[in-house]
Amino acid sequence: MAIDCSWLQKRSQLSPSKVAVIDGESGERWNYQQLYARTIDMKNRLHSLGIKKGDSVALLSPNEMVYFDLLFACGELGAIFVPLNWRLSNDELVYILQDCDAKYLLVHPTMIGKVRIGPCPIISIDDLPQPADSQQNRVSVDLNNPAAIIYTGGTTGKPKGVILTHENIISNAINTIISWGLSEDDATLTCLPMFHTGGLNALSSPLLMAGGTVVLMQDFEVEKVIDFLCMYQCTVVLMVPTMYHILIEHPRFQKESFPSMKTFLSGGAPCPIEIYEAFYKKGKLFKEGYGLTEAGPNNFYIDPKEAYGKKGSVGKPMMFNEVKIMKNKNEEASVNEVGEIYLKGRHVFREYWLKPEETQKVKVDGWLCTGDLGRMDEEGYFYIVGRVKDMIISGGENVYPSEVEQTLAEHTAVKEVCVVGIPHPKWGEGVLAVVSLKSPASEKELTTFCSQKLGKYKIPKKFAFVKDIPKTTVGKFDKKSIIQTYKEIFKLPEEIQEMKN
Repeated sequence: MAIDCSWLQKRSQLSPSKVAVIDGESGERWNYQQLYARTIDMKNRLHSLGIKKGDSVALLSPNEMVYFDLLFACGELGAIFVPLNWRLSNDELVYILQDCDAKYLLVHPTMIGKVRIGPCPIISIDDLPQPADSQQNRVSVDLNNPAAIIYTGGTTGKPKGVILTHENIISNAINTIISWGLSEDDATLTCLPMFHTGGLNALSSPLLMAGGTVVLMQDFEVEKVIDFLCMYQCTVVLMVPTMYHILIEHPRFQKESFPSMKTFLSGGAPCPIEIYEAFYKKGKLFKEGYGLTEAGPNNFYIDPKEAYGKKGSVGKPMMFNEVKIMKNKNEEASVNEVGEIYLKGRHVFREYWLKPEETQKVKVDGWLCTGDLGRMDEEGYFYIVGRVKDMIISGGENVYPSEVEQTLAEHTAVKEVCVVGIPHPKWGEGVLAVVSLKSPASEKELTTFCSQKLGKYKIPKKFAFVKDIPKTTVGKFDKKSIIQTYKEIFKLPEEIQEMKN
């Protein structure tokens, strides 16, 4: 099935003068007609660079209008949009650029120099060439063609590129609009980074398809979040628990009524009950969602009016996707029985970029095996209860222990290292490295070493130095024992006091 014109073009025809995007910092606004005009301008600029169907174009930028410019322009050309996590180190970014065979890396002026030596040409978005030809033949784009590649952390230490097709993104948007009841009257504040699927596809893309308004925020600052939600009359917002923790502790949270806000939505990690309570006391609706880069990221819906009575539930499957809980890979779990969450629908990713074996591990008979554990209650409500893998979620960011372990193991002083996630009062989970040394090394030295190779959020927040790391009878690291031993390490009075300051 060919797409003769983008859905954004149709939306620009249906709602030409409706405000589509607002830059929260400057207040600059673009209506749908202007948004589509920018798309065509960017398309022509990319064409002038020689970008053609199937080529990958990477972007390194804070939350700016350029994300939409490139996403939709690449769609018009049949090219592939690759947003990059600006929190990664130079080596990590270079690996991704090599892996996706990026033809160009477009960089926001504030991030020039972030990638020092790249495998492809690097160009500032301010220096893109003027269009050479505005009268191009329309490119035939199939729904199953890649629209974007979003990289996630890899359990083997290397990130995986999640291929999202046009059908994946469109299906997620349609399903979200219908299931959540989004409309042109809604407005959202996008404060999650748009290199994540949560920032790009959870609410931004669906709301644009619905004809609503997206307000962009570059960096999370709680004062600005409160200002923007009120100033731009937002109705729905998605944040991770860490952000909500900061929000509800701010003095202005008690004073502001947030009159336009219909629903506060949390995702990225299980949400503490205290956050539910804070919104309940204010009389504002709050709920949780669940998703992952490989699916959506939207998969469930719960009526915000029911969420407080079902605290911790992400709700029921949305209109056009299926969910089941499996145990032992071949048996469906009973009511309230914990098992792995399986998802199915047109929003589920096509494959991992150049990793067919990894794809086969998680896609079985049309189902996506998420690696997350959940249960379903008697009324059909789903709850996320844990993770099959050892992934750590710190401040909404995924951290894979093996990647940190492999990095630390490269240090000449390290004999053995085991990395685990420990409950953290601010970040949800904190990264702890338990290290056995073969020669002297300090916590500062190891932290500096990690900072040269890992994104900041992956660097252990604490190190525990031991003579021998506990192991099980079969010689594996005894992670349960380690977590039990250090479960209070981030809750020491001085640590809490330091964070409050």
